[in-house]
Amino acid sequence: MGKPQTAVIGTAPLVGAPPRKAIAMNRPVRVLSLYEGFFAGGARILHSDVVAGLHAGGGQEHSILSLTSAARRDASLQHAHDDTRFRSLRAAGVRIDTFDRVAGDHPMTPDSFTAAELAHAANLIAEADIVLSLKEQPLSLIVALDRAGMLPDRPTAACLHRSDPTHSGPALGWLVDAGTSGAVSATISCAASTSLAYTRAGVATTHAWVIDNGIDTRRFRPGTRAERRGIRESLGIPETAPVVLLAARFDAMKDPGLFLDAVARHSRRHPGAHYVLCGSGMTFANPGFGALVADSGLGAGVALHALGLREDMPALYRIADVVALTSAFGEASPLCLAEGAASGAIPVTTDVGDAARVVAGFGLVTPRDANAIAGAWHEALSRRIELRSAAISSRGRLDRRRMIADYRGAIEELVLPEVLAA
Repeated sequence: MGKPQTAVIGTAPLVGAPPRKAIAMNRPVRVLSLYEGFFAGGARILHSDVVAGLHAGGGQEHSILSLTSAARRDASLQHAHDDTRFRSLRAAGVRIDTFDRVAGDHPMTPDSFTAAELAHAANLIAEADIVLSLKEQPLSLIVALDRAGMLPDRPTAACLHRSDPTHSGPALGWLVDAGTSGAVSATISCAASTSLAYTRAGVATTHAWVIDNGIDTRRFRPGTRAERRGIRESLGIPETAPVVLLAARFDAMKDPGLFLDAVARHSRRHPGAHYVLCGSGMTFANPGFGALVADSGLGAGVALHALGLREDMPALYRIADVVALTSAFGEASPLCLAEGAASGAIPVTTDVGDAARVVAGFGLVTPRDANAIAGAWHEALSRRIELRSAAISSRGRLDRRRMIADYRGAIEELVLPEVLAA
């Protein structure tokens, strides 16, 4: 296969990548994205933002094949058609096809697809110029088509969002095999730690990019005093009370138990503070969450707001003084840290993936210890004027427009050889 060409975009100059050339086509580049499903998660938010931005920007026409139409995750059943990303992409004119499956009911292994599903997928891929796989899980379909001799010859890039691929289960093996066979020709990682981890795990492709995450700074912005007052009032939070926010799904990777242990310690020093948790499963309706709260030893008077899955994240970030991340593994370039910072919250994170680099200059990094985390929250609140100003000043480098432009370049670079050979 030869030595991979690696380009790090948005973090360092290109290394080993051919110069960019404009593609001369009399029609848009057709891009098909493969999703495991539509459900809550930072990677789906980011990739959907990329798809929407490129589709609206002209020169590319995007569509999506979701391997499921619903997902059983975090103690709830989430239907694709109810997902905000699904609705917004459809409204933007992005075609979305789904298989009639429920993610989480049965593993979507290469041998689980029906003949009709393989035929439909092969037709969609044949209509595209390039395929993007959102994370490695959908590659079970690519492997199945390859084994059946039904895979159209199209460049395929795996878009990776983990810093610990060993937690991907069998999907890591599918990616390794697809890279070896040439069925997957490129990786696009959202963090340098991600690219390095997958390379160490045996993933080899002819191209590899690192493209830093970006966010919509028009949505994620500091709130006015009136906005902040109104949001706090709706949640029963006093205007001057310190607020620590955890935006994460209920999952061992996010370690909500560690967050709650830190709350128990921090609240003794700051009895007037409020703690907001939002994300799928972060609600007392989830017995697992209730058990963690009981185990944490929180005092009866602690102001804990367990809001569950929310669609008003920009508003919640605007009332936060601290946006916390207590993850144990798997993070690459966490969106919540960038979204919180752009909204004026101070990120305090454990040292996972590229989190330390993301918050450099405006956030704090802490060991995975409840006392240390509570201490870092105290420091952030003590320095809130200084760190809030630095976070707001970072908005330019966090903006999504740079990310979308970099994805456009990577896609065109992969399609270019196919156009020249046609």
